[in-house]
Formats: sequence, C-alpha cells, structure tokens
Amino acid sequence: MLIYKIFRRPEWDAFRAAGQTLGAPVDLADGFIHFSTVSQVAETAAKWFSTESDLVLVAVRAEPLGADLKWEPSRGGALFPHLYRPLRMADVLWDKSLPMGVSGHIFPEGVI
Repeated sequence: MLIYKIFRRPEWDAFRAAGQTLGAPVDLADGFIHFSTVSQVAETAAKWFSTESDLVLVAVRAEPLGADLKWEPSRGGALFPHLYRPLRMADVLWDKSLPMGVSGHIFPEGVI
C-alpha cells in the first residue's frame, strides 16, 4: 500500500540534501511524521495547503516501514498513518510536483 506525504518545496529540498527528515514543523510538534492514504490525501492538501502551490507529493510504501508506522485516529476518527522515526530518502518510492489549479491541487494521474 502506498501512503503520501506533502512537502513544501523548501522542506523537500532540505530533506533531499540531508537524506532524511523528521518532517515539517507540524510533524516536529506532534512527534511523528503525518502521512495520508490515497483516499485522504486530497482532503489533506485542501485543509492544510489550500493557498500553497509549490508543493511536492511523495509516495512511500507502508509495509517496509514496519512497526515504526502506526495507524492512529485523526480527522473524523479515520485512521491515518504516522511514522515514528525519520523518513529516509531510501523510503521514497517517487516524488512529483503538486501544483495548484483553478479548483484545487492537481494530483498526478492515478493518485486520486
């Protein structure tokens, strides 16, 4: 199963340069890296990134993250994937730009 993380471009650039990340400020504050499933990621983008266009969508396979990935209730009681260790570039399956369109973010084909 793929899970998704949305990064602002400077966060993504810092992640790539360092080879790992503890996430965005909200992740650091919460003590884990927030991810979304395919059915959650569009709402995540609309809720937390509604005015931002220079974003990067990152896909990660959930299974290799093992016990460090926990499924916990969040928005509306839905279970969201939360990573309790640094995210490594080796974990990233792919990354794609997530630009803003007229009616919201434009997701890569096949994601939503």
